[in-house]
Amino acid sequence: MLDSRHGDHRPIQTSAVIVLGASKCQSFPPPSPPTPSASPSTKEIGDPVDGFSLDGKLSREQSIQERRLHSGIHVLNIEAAALANLTKLYEVDAVARDGFNASIKAITRLAKTKGKLVIIGVGKSGHIGKKLVATFQSLAIRSVFLHPTEALHGDLGIVGPEDTLLFITYSGKTQELFLMLPHLDENLPTILLTSHMRRETCEFFKHRPKTILLPAPIPEAENVSFGVPAPSSSTTAALALGDALALTAAHELHSNVSTMFAKNHPGGAIGAAVAAVARGPQTLGHISVPWDEVDVTEGLSGDDLVLSLLRAAYSSKTGWVRIGDEIAVPSMIRTLGDADMMRPIKDVPGITVSRRQMLAMSSETTVRQARDILEDMQSSPIEEQEQGIGGTGSVIAITHSGSIFGVLEVEQVLEYQDV
Repeated sequence: MLDSRHGDHRPIQTSAVIVLGASKCQSFPPPSPPTPSASPSTKEIGDPVDGFSLDGKLSREQSIQERRLHSGIHVLNIEAAALANLTKLYEVDAVARDGFNASIKAITRLAKTKGKLVIIGVGKSGHIGKKLVATFQSLAIRSVFLHPTEALHGDLGIVGPEDTLLFITYSGKTQELFLMLPHLDENLPTILLTSHMRRETCEFFKHRPKTILLPAPIPEAENVSFGVPAPSSSTTAALALGDALALTAAHELHSNVSTMFAKNHPGGAIGAAVAAVARGPQTLGHISVPWDEVDVTEGLSGDDLVLSLLRAAYSSKTGWVRIGDEIAVPSMIRTLGDADMMRPIKDVPGITVSRRQMLAMSSETTVRQARDILEDMQSSPIEEQEQGIGGTGSVIAITHSGSIFGVLEVEQVLEYQDV
């Protein structure tokens, strides 16, 4: 019996401890000893862990960059197409071509009238106008900007009786412009830079029928091109056409545009570059007295007294005076004495020179070349020298595009040192 009792409550032996009084349960084998440590191979270290990669993030970033570039290139293509369309328009369209020629005439007339170009616009067109003023000014064409709202509050005084007006409005119906029109002289030459290609479609011409139409259309509305009507291709077209006006007018007014630009733009990298060019050989165009700056004395003729000529020369800022088709030479005027004052101008030999007696030279002729020519003429008994051409008191007519651009005395060229 004793064995039977103890059989029910005998101890259960495990590999670790003897648990007294515990019920019988399933026994487990002892744990295995720890596995010896081993370093992974270099190849195993370098292999990426499965399920983790940067490719997805890089792909998203590249997609964003491509969308940005696509958007930017789209804008550039649209604006390039607008300029190509504008170029073609002025190559073939009669209205556009006539408008451009008339605009250039209205601007270049300012050199004779002493007037200026007044550019008027509001909003983005106003900003384009301000930029164009800076361009015209740098090219020695007097220009100012006038804001239409400020004009009604005192700035109308900017506009003079000899000025030319240039309005910029894409729509052709900007109300701020219409409000100021009644206060401007209708006889002032007026140019309208607008998207309209025909007068009949533009409301501006109902208020100013004599206005010169300068069309700057775009092939497609900006709302269609970009999904928003933000001025972009339209302002690009207006700016390019304005630049075309400025540079074309400058080349008609000045024989050497780069010289005028250098004078007005001495600063910055542009000024330094232009100055470097200007340090090259001087031409007759650089040093001549502009023809439009030679005073024309109304009513003065060869029958008038020399005293009247002397008074006109004294009032002239250049010292040159035009008498009909002849021109009075400053160096000869300076030789006049008291005995000459009461003599008729025509009775004083050499005091005036006709165009036929002038020696013509191109404005692009360098001073060194002109001096060599004149020295050869003075040292040889050629026909021109016998006629007095090339001698003291002779006049050189500086020509540009077949017209007289300026004048110089022969002695000025011979004595000029910076060659």
